[in-house]
Amino acid sequence: MPELKRCFEAAGFSDVKTILSSGNVAFSAEPDIVTKLESTAEAAMKDHLGRVFLTIVRPSAFLQSLIEPNPFSVYGLPASAKAVITFLRRPFEARIGLPIEQEQASILRLDGTEVFSAYVPNEKGPVFMALLERTFGKEITTRTLDTVRKCARA
Repeated sequence: MPELKRCFEAAGFSDVKTILSSGNVAFSAEPDIVTKLESTAEAAMKDHLGRVFLTIVRPSAFLQSLIEPNPFSVYGLPASAKAVITFLRRPFEARIGLPIEQEQASILRLDGTEVFSAYVPNEKGPVFMALLERTFGKEITTRTLDTVRKCARA
């Protein structure tokens, strides 16, 4: 994470903070289109780290709007369920019938470039990730609701 922070600083981003240890980076930047910020971040990673990680940028105010009020409250999830938000790089154009469910994992809602899902952890591992990738492809990143809250406050 310290290398990732230095990489973003070298690319001209300011107020860079890494959040947790899962590749979340908060930064200040001149207002710009998201795709340009994504490509700038990916180019910086290639130059400074020697590898590129899929970069999906969302402004903190946007993240805040996703989680206020709790978008999962209407679904009556079991107490053991983990709420997750998946971020798509581009809007998903295909029509799909929701919810999609498999082994205690559910894709509940698609809203633009965000997917709201939940799963109950079990011994089979992250079934929900396979379900998300099969439905939306691999250019996605998924974070728990708690992590999205931390990123929105960063």
